[in-house]
Amino acid sequence: MFSLCPCSPLSVEEEELQCKDLIMYHNSSQRKYWTFENEETLEKLRYQANQKCCAKILSGKAGLSESLLLDPLEEDVVFKHYEKRLLDFCAVFKPAMPKSVVGTANMYFRRFYVNNSLMEYHPRTIMLTCTYLACKVDEFNVSSWQFVGNLQEPPAGQERALQQILEYELLLIQQLSFHLVVHNPYRPMEGFLIDLKTRYVALENPEVLRKTADDFLNRATMTDVGLLFSPSQIALTAVLNSASRAGLNMESYLTECMGLRDDKESLSKMIDSMRRIKNHVKKYEPPNPEDVGACKQKLERVHAEFFPNASSKRKRGYEDDDHVTKQHQAVEEEWTDEDLESL
Repeated sequence: MFSLCPCSPLSVEEEELQCKDLIMYHNSSQRKYWTFENEETLEKLRYQANQKCCAKILSGKAGLSESLLLDPLEEDVVFKHYEKRLLDFCAVFKPAMPKSVVGTANMYFRRFYVNNSLMEYHPRTIMLTCTYLACKVDEFNVSSWQFVGNLQEPPAGQERALQQILEYELLLIQQLSFHLVVHNPYRPMEGFLIDLKTRYVALENPEVLRKTADDFLNRATMTDVGLLFSPSQIALTAVLNSASRAGLNMESYLTECMGLRDDKESLSKMIDSMRRIKNHVKKYEPPNPEDVGACKQKLERVHAEFFPNASSKRKRGYEDDDHVTKQHQAVEEEWTDEDLESL
């Protein structure tokens, strides 16, 4: 028979660990610089990046029609396409890539395009540069050649890809404002499952929630929730959403185990945040393949006509640093989408 209180008290060690995780995020650059107030703020920043790039192109081409360029909605279509390619690349990577590395790579990709346009920086190169940098930052030790070896391309194609990745790496770091530590929801989710096992006696086997919670986090990765909410909020939403889909009512976990019974304001805010997170995840839809094809054609035309030497001449990361130089080949073959087709 269960006691009236469905939760057992935390041990000293468990309480210290939970406090440490919360403090790390609370004091992080992620919370201070990369967690935005609302979706409208993100849309405004992306619109400004799009308009800035359009103005840059149009200023040098008198009489050019703006219809030849991508609008913000078209950029979003292409972004979603390449974000999925990034996740697919990570999913088949050898050796198996940890979830934390995948989450960090994807967050770099999203952060980069908050303030930059896909028309100026091609997502094909940026997605691999984000993944390569995430491997290094999260100490997933693979060599550069081992990394590009996952492209399943001939050595020449791998060499081209690696050259472009290394060329854009410093640019990426600078555009991320050197904020490279990413707090993902995977560790908090493990913490909640452990907490359920040790303290929430009303649930016999919390592991039944894992698969659906993992699926929720995978889908959440392809939305803006990581730029709007804390990792612990996202993780808790994943766990409670999994419980709800299994027909389990875990309201007592919030009121008793998390001590919110008498804090109606905090409980209300938490429930509202979880509702917003679920709405973001629920409304996500992959882009229409026909739209992707049309938008990619426009993107390739923009890069071919207005940024023809992007891979060999656009070195903002290097030009801004007098201490860094890099030699380039006079003629360089651009690495293309075809190099990803085997994934």
